[in-house]
Amino acid sequence: MRRSRLVWVASIVTFLLTALLIVAAGSTQLNQAIGLPQQVKPSAQLSLSAAGSGRNPTDFTWDNSDINASGDFSRSVTAAVDPAQAVPSYQPREAVYLADPSNYGERFTQDATGNPINNRYIVVLHETVGSALSAINLFQTPHPRDDDQVSYHSLIAADGTVIYIVPPEQRAFGAGNSAFRSASGEETVVTNAGFPPSVNNFAYHISLETPPDGRNNGATAHSGYTQAQYQSLAWLLSRTTVPDNRVTTHRAVDRSGSRIDPRSFEPERLFSLLHQYPSRLAVNQ
Repeated sequence: MRRSRLVWVASIVTFLLTALLIVAAGSTQLNQAIGLPQQVKPSAQLSLSAAGSGRNPTDFTWDNSDINASGDFSRSVTAAVDPAQAVPSYQPREAVYLADPSNYGERFTQDATGNPINNRYIVVLHETVGSALSAINLFQTPHPRDDDQVSYHSLIAADGTVIYIVPPEQRAFGAGNSAFRSASGEETVVTNAGFPPSVNNFAYHISLETPPDGRNNGATAHSGYTQAQYQSLAWLLSRTTVPDNRVTTHRAVDRSGSRIDPRSFEPERLFSLLHQYPSRLAVNQ
């Protein structure tokens, strides 16, 4: 009996030491990468159609059935992109960290007065202001009050990791009082009579992790984003059918006068990378 108890104690100690080693290894990766454990998902085509965002599109290949309880993908997702078109060989690391359901909602097919919504998609670029980890912690925290709810669809860390937070067919809460100025005028939607109109219903929100010198301050500029972030952003946009002239910034769509992100963003740097994908020629015609 005494011997079996000693064996049992030894087994427990071995288990605890193993767990500590795993945690330590995770902490090393955390410091070397983006502060997140490795939840890698298979590459998937982000089929954001340029038309009819008010009707939940059926061409999204990333849907909630692909995600298990841990937030990782439970099965492979087949990329719908033509390999012959994807000339750049760049492939970012990808991860899934789903926001709490309180921080996103359905895309509406009608506005608050019952009128049909048929805006074409736009992409809105943001920055985190804090670290990628702090942003994800915020999105994964339940926010029962409407005023506190916030999220992006995806986030690009400083090392280029593409982090998926809200499925694209869902409405992320990335912009408050906002409108997109297009050739046909200002586009915006009132989905809740108690809140100002917003672009959220037809927007796909992407945020760039802010460099350390720009975090948690109100400066108008910082040292800028990494080459890996620009490459990953181009890669992500190349997997949509949203044309260049419907890619915009939080600063441009904001109507509150308080948003200036993404600071120090270089659009020409992005588009020079994006235009290396032949698929963009058809998108921009």
